[in-house]
Amino acid sequence: MNHYCEQWISDWCQENGWTDWFKERSSYWAFPPNAVMPVPIPTKVLRAIKAERGLTTSERLWGLSAMVGTIVAAASGYFLESPMPIVLAFGFCAIVVAHLEDEED
Repeated sequence: MNHYCEQWISDWCQENGWTDWFKERSSYWAFPPNAVMPVPIPTKVLRAIKAERGLTTSERLWGLSAMVGTIVAAASGYFLESPMPIVLAFGFCAIVVAHLEDEED
């Protein structure tokens, strides 16, 4: 899951003079001012961007789907008199939360 919107990274790079940013696996790279080699955008900067901007659209969508799925599972579990919908909702929520966690440390 992409934890940063590409526009956020582009805006930060333009404000700070970094050029030609790109994403490689789960890290963002760019050329700092007056540099000839790209370097990773510092983790502190990425975390500050995330704290300022909040959740991306895909993160909001997945979180909302987990909440709606849990509500639907609770209602259907009650009416079907079965714990299986809740068990399935728990599994789905566990996967969503795992994807929402930040891979960088």
